[in-house]
Amino acid sequence: VQLQASGGGLVQPGGSLRLSCATSGFPFEEHAIAWFRQYPGKEREGLLCISSGGDSTDSIDSVKGRFAVSRDNAKKTVYLQMNSLESEDTAVYYCAIDRRRRRCSLLEERYDYWGQGTQVTVSS
Repeated sequence: VQLQASGGGLVQPGGSLRLSCATSGFPFEEHAIAWFRQYPGKEREGLLCISSGGDSTDSIDSVKGRFAVSRDNAKKTVYLQMNSLESEDTAVYYCAIDRRRRRCSLLEERYDYWGQGTQVTVSS
């Protein structure tokens, strides 16, 4: 099982980024996927998740209306579109797979495999 996150970088406040998480080694279309972020010295925080079929998502309040998750099952890739970025969004972002469930959750303990993380820095 491999997950490769990409798309991070430096962006100005108010800007946008789209992260991608390319996967391989498992039946992508059968599993829920989530995006997490981690601040230095802090626990990982679940941000958004998407069900295996892409018909259901969940997110934390602080990113509602700004971030969106989507998936392309044919490409085995999940995306995180981030708009109206704020300095508080500066963190390392991770994608993760729940190999036991189709429905998604923001609970970290449900996720079995993780990407390597991609740094997002929001600064002027």
